[in-house]
Amino acid sequence: MEKVAIFVDVQNIYYTVKEGLKGQFDYNSFWRIFTDQNCEIKKAFAYAIDRNDQKQIQFQNILRGIGFEVKLKPYISRSDGSSKGDWDVGIAIDMLEEQSDVDRLILLSGDGDFDLLVSKIISKGKQVDVYGVPQLTADSLKSVASNYYAIDRSFLMKS
Repeated sequence: MEKVAIFVDVQNIYYTVKEGLKGQFDYNSFWRIFTDQNCEIKKAFAYAIDRNDQKQIQFQNILRGIGFEVKLKPYISRSDGSSKGDWDVGIAIDMLEEQSDVDRLILLSGDGDFDLLVSKIISKGKQVDVYGVPQLTADSLKSVASNYYAIDRSFLMKS
């Protein structure tokens, strides 16, 4: 049985699916892709921003119910009006730490900042599959992934 680890850049997936496909990502259906393939999901992380909002708390609890470990970072609003809520370094650390325990790593993000990380992990002999909304996923990330899978309408929640 193939062992996989899943890493979800929740903010990136939320905004790219909303903008590019005008919908919401279906995490339950995504999870079933791997359980239907008889994969053993060793770890599954969902990286989100904690705004202490009731709808987000409910969503985070749904992710936990599916099987994700939800990692939260506080939302930071700066005095100049800008904001920060970025998990890139945390995702990178976790992917590097978990790579030895699995056969394949799954990254859900379109962020080109991950291209060096993905390339590095692949150079160590691991497979890294990337899922992202095609028009909003960096070409550099698509090109370095072991496999790139387009998030399309089949990945959306049915209304």
